[in-house]
Amino acid sequence: MKALIDTCIIIDALQSREPFKDEAESIFLQAANKQFDGFITAKSSMDIYYLTHKCTHSDVDTRKILSNLYVIFDILDTTELDCRKAISSDISDYEDAVMSETAIRTKMDCIVTCNIKDYCKSFIPIYLPIDFLKLLNQEIV
Repeated sequence: MKALIDTCIIIDALQSREPFKDEAESIFLQAANKQFDGFITAKSSMDIYYLTHKCTHSDVDTRKILSNLYVIFDILDTTELDCRKAISSDISDYEDAVMSETAIRTKMDCIVTCNIKDYCKSFIPIYLPIDFLKLLNQEIV
């Protein structure tokens, strides 16, 4: 399974943010153990850098964290076409619309996010972390 992991999941795991900390950490573990193919977008990568640097206050430490993240998750480029399609998307949040278009173009099986309400008009399956983990467990069994 190929899953695009939203920025919020990554930050929940890196910063141990409740209430999704445990599920986010489990998603990291499942990706590291190759139970699924995990991806983030290049845009998410920049957001993750910014949010992580606010906590570490260290460029060196933040880059190490990103380097480790890139071992677990592959990075998807967002294209001009993704941005243009997102403009006319029924998804009201533009950033989420761009992520959805990127996921569709790259043939992701789903997007995993804590923010499913903004994706209600997405053409790709959207899962909360807990539901994604349940789906993975069904596939493993």
